[in-house]
Amino acid sequence: MDATLLHIQPTSPEPIYRQIAAQVRRLVAGGQLPAGSALPSVREVAAVHAINPMTVSKAYSQLEAEGVLERLRGKGMAVAAQDRRVQTAAQRWSLLEPTLDALARQANELELPRDAVLTRLRQRMGEP
Repeated sequence: MDATLLHIQPTSPEPIYRQIAAQVRRLVAGGQLPAGSALPSVREVAAVHAINPMTVSKAYSQLEAEGVLERLRGKGMAVAAQDRRVQTAAQRWSLLEPTLDALARQANELELPRDAVLTRLRQRMGEP
């Protein structure tokens, strides 16, 4: 995994360590980070995103405690064996629901037309 794969939003009300943990969970659940995939070092992520290394370490430790990641002696962190992390479609959707709720709420607050919001979402997902 490349450290630039993470998208950190420093101005978000969500703490940065939670942003990192949530993104890694989604990448693992979606299969973009298969079992055994090495994660960038704490220092690398911190340097690329100009954040405190302790913030990255906190996210990695939380994911390790959840069984998403495992510490490999001398090699850093890697995605844990998939047999412990197999997720159903419903579980993957549950990871996305808070973001969809926030998007819907914000679009309504801004009084944006539903069709326009859906069109932009499709564009961001790579549809023409």
